[in-house]
Amino acid sequence: MIPRRLLPVLIALAMVGCGLGFVVPAQAKTSLVARGYWLVAHDGGVFSFGDASYFGNSVGVVSGTGATKTIGITASAYGGYWLLSANGAVAAFGGAPSFGSTAGMQLNAPIVAMAATPSGNGYWEVAADGGVFSFGDARFYGSMGGIHLNAPVDGIATTPDGRGYWLVAHDGGVFSFGDASYFGNSVGVVSGAGATKTIGITASAYGGYWLLSANGAVAAFGGAPSFGSTAGMQLNAPIVAMAATPSGNGYWEVAADGGVFSFGDARFYGSMGGIHLNAPVEGIAVP
Repeated sequence: MIPRRLLPVLIALAMVGCGLGFVVPAQAKTSLVARGYWLVAHDGGVFSFGDASYFGNSVGVVSGTGATKTIGITASAYGGYWLLSANGAVAAFGGAPSFGSTAGMQLNAPIVAMAATPSGNGYWEVAADGGVFSFGDARFYGSMGGIHLNAPVDGIATTPDGRGYWLVAHDGGVFSFGDASYFGNSVGVVSGAGATKTIGITASAYGGYWLLSANGAVAAFGGAPSFGSTAGMQLNAPIVAMAATPSGNGYWEVAADGGVFSFGDARFYGSMGGIHLNAPVEGIAVP
């Protein structure tokens, strides 16, 4: 007897064999090779490198108090990207769908970061007080909103299956929700000037996560491999963000002056280092 789950595959193969052919529905991108990246500046300017196509920026766009203060960029699985503002406004570019935002809501603290669901059909926003807001197919698994924190939250990262997420605070504290396992934190860890200022969290394709510090130090937890960092280097500006390669075997760090630093299988495709910018760089994302 043929397993029922194989029937669609066998039927498709038979159609091809008979010359009938079939149409594959459009899907989110699943490539494990990254050949470019985007940088975003505080004024909403976007800079594209490698095969990362330019789809527009939010320079001068006003949609409520703080909306022109762009604080991050997140890649969409359907192509394009979202730009996040401190008031929670999300501007969609390219193939990135729009699912709403916290813009216009009465928030207890400013929005600091966002993360997309693996399907590309939703995203979360997180505020400095640990409040989490879900849009599209992003489910709410809990938050730190209303709970006393020793330091404000700085970032959010989702698990590979999208059924959970981690939050990270400025002191290196990590909070896990849904199926996100807790692998440790960097509270009190010192590895050079500024290392205790944790500024972000990035999920690893192998499980676990990386915690990024303002001096460029990267602390690996769980199954996340370590590929080095800019800690100990003489930098012209502090590190502000990082992004992992789809394979999980490397990552980039970006500094406020637009300098980009590559580790592992992350290739260097260019940067804004040494070029005059109207506003400091705030984030990096990979198509």
